[in-house]
Amino acid sequence: MKPLFKRSGSALAARALGLSLAIAAVPAFAQKAPAAKSAASQAAAQAEMARKLEQLAAELADVKAQLAQLQTQQPQPAQVPVQQAAGQSGGWYGGAANAGAATSAASAPAPVLAAAAPIDQGPATVITGYGEINYNRPTRASDKAQLDLRRFVIGLQHRINDRTKLVTELEVEHAVTSASDPGEVAVEQAYVEHQLTPTLAARGGLFLMPAGLLNETHEPTAFYGVERNFVETAIIPTTWREAGAQLVANLDNGLTLQGGISTSFDLTKWDAASSDGRTSPLGSIHQEAAQAKARNFGLFGAANWRGVPGLLVGASLFSGNTTHGQPGYPSMRVTLGDVHARWTPGRWDLSALYARGYISNTEQLNLTLVGNPTLVPKTFDGWYLQGAYKLWQQGDYAFSPFVRLERFNTARTFANLGPGLTPDASRTEQVATVGANFWLTPSVVIKADYQRFKVNKNADRFNLGLGWSF
Repeated sequence: MKPLFKRSGSALAARALGLSLAIAAVPAFAQKAPAAKSAASQAAAQAEMARKLEQLAAELADVKAQLAQLQTQQPQPAQVPVQQAAGQSGGWYGGAANAGAATSAASAPAPVLAAAAPIDQGPATVITGYGEINYNRPTRASDKAQLDLRRFVIGLQHRINDRTKLVTELEVEHAVTSASDPGEVAVEQAYVEHQLTPTLAARGGLFLMPAGLLNETHEPTAFYGVERNFVETAIIPTTWREAGAQLVANLDNGLTLQGGISTSFDLTKWDAASSDGRTSPLGSIHQEAAQAKARNFGLFGAANWRGVPGLLVGASLFSGNTTHGQPGYPSMRVTLGDVHARWTPGRWDLSALYARGYISNTEQLNLTLVGNPTLVPKTFDGWYLQGAYKLWQQGDYAFSPFVRLERFNTARTFANLGPGLTPDASRTEQVATVGANFWLTPSVVIKADYQRFKVNKNADRFNLGLGWSF
């Protein structure tokens, strides 16, 4: 019998139907056939009919098998994992978004930074989450050792239709929240995303800003070390989120472009008597869509290229007014930009980032703050280099030691206020971190590291951490 594998599914189905009808017709045809002239000839006719019936049945079985094989070979609709909120947990070994992909940091491509993708056709509603428990023990002041449930996050995503989804995320920090406790409850993300074309999506609501390597991909399973690096917390105030609207374009050449309009920072709440501004200038004045001043909006853009497997190269820029026409304040603008790269050749995971911020027209405001310990800086910046190596992997287990060197200055320069009034620039802090991540599964990681500070030597510490994401 001639092979039928090259036939189309419709041709095979028609063939099967024809064979079934032929088999059904054989007994009826036999009943209508003329009576045999002898018993011998009648027996011969019945034997021939039985042979033909068996041949038809065998051919029908063969056609059905080929039809079943053809159906299993039909291409299935592509399904993209649902993007999780907040850079979304889930599980790249060393860099995944909150969506739940699982691979190792050394072998995985550089993390996708909120790239818009076709809406997943899996469950309409998906629960995501991540959390971390950290232990910090200063080596020169063991009495300040501390264990903290740093954050507990639950996300809810709902696919409204095949082109529209809702992404939300609620975060609790420091375990307990009340008027007398240090905890905080915050909405980290709450936006609607609509796929306009196969390559272009629109977002509206509260979303993480596309800046650096960590801001959109900040789950504990997605970065090395117990604590997030200083450059992407002190200079880029991870997790930095704003309310607004943006477009996300994924091009066929591996380039992802993001840009839009959003709320900005609020310099009118700068507390010169506090050290918060020295810890993170922008972290102390972010608004997080909490009754945010919105007379003026900011503009932002980001580009990330992944045209070579395992390589990510990108940059981002934000600029926005920060005084919103408030009485007694000059017009002041924050500009923050960064360039970054990540390369994962083989077992290696290498990354680098530089970020710089600038605040304009600080002189007039600082003159009213003279005498306080924390004036508004004119510029602040930082960079880091990081290298990790997947030393061992067996099944879901993976072990990756790493080293990171970073330098940052939260008050590199101040505007000139005149002799005796201009504050001295801060000293540039240098931190060396050596440690390892051990993944029990792509969604659960145990971490340990040691950090040494060049300027503030009393901050030297040993850290342990347990993190999860799903």
